[in-house]
Amino acid sequence: MPLERSVPLSVLDLASVVEGGTPAESFRRTMEMAQLAERLGYNRYWLAEHHNMSGIASSATSVVIGYVAGGTKRIRVGSGGIMLPNHAPLVIAEQFGTLESMYPGRIDLGLGRAPGSDQTTARALRRDLSMQGQEFPELLTELWAFFHPPADQYRPVRATPGEGLNVPIWLLGSSGFSAKLAGELGLPFSFASHFAPEYLMQAIHLYRSSFRPSEALSQPYVMVGVNIIAADTDEEAKRLATSQQLQFLSLIRGTPGKLKPPVDNMDQLWQPHEREALLSKFNFGAIGGKAAVEARMNEILKDTMADELIVTSQIYDHKARLRSFEIIAEAGNLQSTV
Repeated sequence: MPLERSVPLSVLDLASVVEGGTPAESFRRTMEMAQLAERLGYNRYWLAEHHNMSGIASSATSVVIGYVAGGTKRIRVGSGGIMLPNHAPLVIAEQFGTLESMYPGRIDLGLGRAPGSDQTTARALRRDLSMQGQEFPELLTELWAFFHPPADQYRPVRATPGEGLNVPIWLLGSSGFSAKLAGELGLPFSFASHFAPEYLMQAIHLYRSSFRPSEALSQPYVMVGVNIIAADTDEEAKRLATSQQLQFLSLIRGTPGKLKPPVDNMDQLWQPHEREALLSKFNFGAIGGKAAVEARMNEILKDTMADELIVTSQIYDHKARLRSFEIIAEAGNLQSTV
């Protein structure tokens, strides 16, 4: 069944490091994936900030964004997201001002308020552990001011490059805090439903009901994160999906590591309560062939009325991952630029 309502599709890439692989290999795969996404007609390509995780190579997020933007021509490239409390707002304004100057009209700045790490790592990042995200609005205001200083007011510290540049700011969230703030500020909002689906509908309602028009947006704009693993058959997709299930299982057990190859039978590896917890995370997503993916995407768009979907697929085999995004593009009615 073709999509009843076509929306832009985007990619969220964690620059996964597979078992037996290296970050250098991950970056090469990321570039190939981004170039394919551009040819297939995906709208944007986002990378996420995580620290102290051997299976994720995108810790220096702005650096990887520059690498991807430099290897592509049209697709928007950005952060999904930068964890703002880990950084001085001036530094982020300068970094993304630099990226926007190099790749004008193609850079997105998605912001989150979590540390993207554990407490020990947050301490190593010099983050004040007494703060629990409540300082985020103040940091966001400071960052915004570096991009948009008052014309009639002297400012002793200025972001160069950065000041006066139009870098779209998105708020990212997995709860209601950022949803409400994004609505009140009139900013686009992206919800992390790929790992927190249970709060999705509540957060979308809160965002839309809180929305106030702004310079950035005249009406709400919602993008939702979706786990989609596609293959030429349902059976193949289900097997490929076990790599991502193994990754979630390692997180639940407190033993995060590199992305593992798929297995034939997860029932031999997880306990019943772990299975229940894991499968609940995949309720908001799709695993299967093109027909199954189309049907599930239609359901998601009907339920959420999302303006855009951003897809993440943790697939061990690189060629299978590329094929997955080709199938998703077909299911999403994307127009190839090849």
